[in-house]
Amino acid sequence: MGGWRNAVQEAAGSKPLFLTIYATVIVGIVVSSFYVFSAIYSPSASTTQSVSTSWLSSPSLSQNGVSLSSGQSINISQPSGIASQPGSNNLRPIWEAPPRTSKMPPLKFFSLTKELVEERAKDNVIIVTFGNFAFMDFILTWVKHLTDLGVSNLLVGAMDTKLLKALYWKGIPAFDMGSHMSTIDVGWGSPTFHKMGREKVLLINAILPFGYELLMCDTDMVWLKNPLPYLARYPDADVLTSSDQVVPTVVDDRLADWKQVGAAYNIGIFHWRPTEPAIKLAKEWKDMLLADDKIWDQNGFNELVRRQSGPAVDDDSGLFYAFDGNLKLGILPESIFCSGHTYFVQAMYEQLRLEPYALHTTFQYAGTEGKRHRLREAMVFYDPPEYYDAPGGFLSFKPSIPKSLLLEGENNLESHFSLINYQMKQIRSALAIASLLNRTLVMPPLWCRLDRLWFPHPGVLVGSMTRQPFLCPLDHVFEVNVMLKDLPVEEFGPAINIREYSFLNNPLLPQQVNEYQW
Repeated sequence: MGGWRNAVQEAAGSKPLFLTIYATVIVGIVVSSFYVFSAIYSPSASTTQSVSTSWLSSPSLSQNGVSLSSGQSINISQPSGIASQPGSNNLRPIWEAPPRTSKMPPLKFFSLTKELVEERAKDNVIIVTFGNFAFMDFILTWVKHLTDLGVSNLLVGAMDTKLLKALYWKGIPAFDMGSHMSTIDVGWGSPTFHKMGREKVLLINAILPFGYELLMCDTDMVWLKNPLPYLARYPDADVLTSSDQVVPTVVDDRLADWKQVGAAYNIGIFHWRPTEPAIKLAKEWKDMLLADDKIWDQNGFNELVRRQSGPAVDDDSGLFYAFDGNLKLGILPESIFCSGHTYFVQAMYEQLRLEPYALHTTFQYAGTEGKRHRLREAMVFYDPPEYYDAPGGFLSFKPSIPKSLLLEGENNLESHFSLINYQMKQIRSALAIASLLNRTLVMPPLWCRLDRLWFPHPGVLVGSMTRQPFLCPLDHVFEVNVMLKDLPVEEFGPAINIREYSFLNNPLLPQQVNEYQW
């Protein structure tokens, strides 16, 4: 709480900066001041820098690290487990790619089989995500977080052959889902998006009969802490699911209080055991979706599971009977299996002094680009080296916000938009300077007094832990997906590239960038 107050006071105590700076740019003189500094470095210099994310783009992987174009290498966290190449007995650690001189096996060797799951599973648990090539960077980030945590019992379902090939050559255990989907981003709510949801249900129905526990994940989430010990605390649960709950129901790491959870159960993170009630639920869910292509998979899951809620299984575990009265269900705590709201807006885990296990990029407003930007703001997204190597360098500034706009008066529409508009004017000037100097603008942190949601609300959600003001994600104010879109130059002018506010604090940033700040 003290750090939050200090950040507010620092933002409120800054002095105005842009009038003088912008005038000097217009006359062609770039002046470094106390409040504006630019980070400039030679793009060619970074080719000799060992960057810890080079594995994202480098096709050459070695057992001890990642080979760079300069011949240098870096170490990647190597779990004790091993990754199997489908259809063979040749087992390799995750991230160790097949020899470049070898040929990729035919598709039939990448079928999802019980033998493949058995090779990958550990303690009878398999962790699975899936997607198409448009989400390749999300998938690499998902895998990297797990392997850094020492977790290797994972598989990735490839919905198109382009992704399957890319994963194979990066040494990531994958299987062919036979979906033959488009390789582009399908967009939330589109017919293809709903098809992807049905693929998830089919996948669950395919894996459960193999007899293994299944931790199913969406690709737009990351693991911050090994979840397997937590899930093992509830051996009697048939299903453990995350939720969209934004009001805390517990203040420690117990399962959420199911009687207080009124929000939807979110199927972006949920754990299944191969029990009879769970298999029955999965089959009914599949049948429901295949019978009506207008039903959203998550709505269908909630409809089935909520047929019955209660009674509690016992006095202590937090499990309760659901679905047909035989399914033992638990709801993962909203504070540490975080939604986009409890993590980015409320920072609930931080206020409760808890360690988060997972972050799911829900409650955001700019599509896939917004999800990616949110993860970058949290410094948990793994970008290739060129992301940190902008031609022309970077421009960053320290915003000036009067204390009165941040802290005084009521938190209402007028005070909120006065605060937002004041910040936007500074950002507008910074964008102009960045355009004139051909630099990439590092966006400043944004402060909001009111929340952003897609339904009417009183400013902040009643019962939530949202502080006012709060550090708000960029997509609360700007249309990030439009800002990052390639638009016609003749109509919109030259593109102005941006980076997230935490960019210069990211430990993955090459040393040269900070060295060239002035």
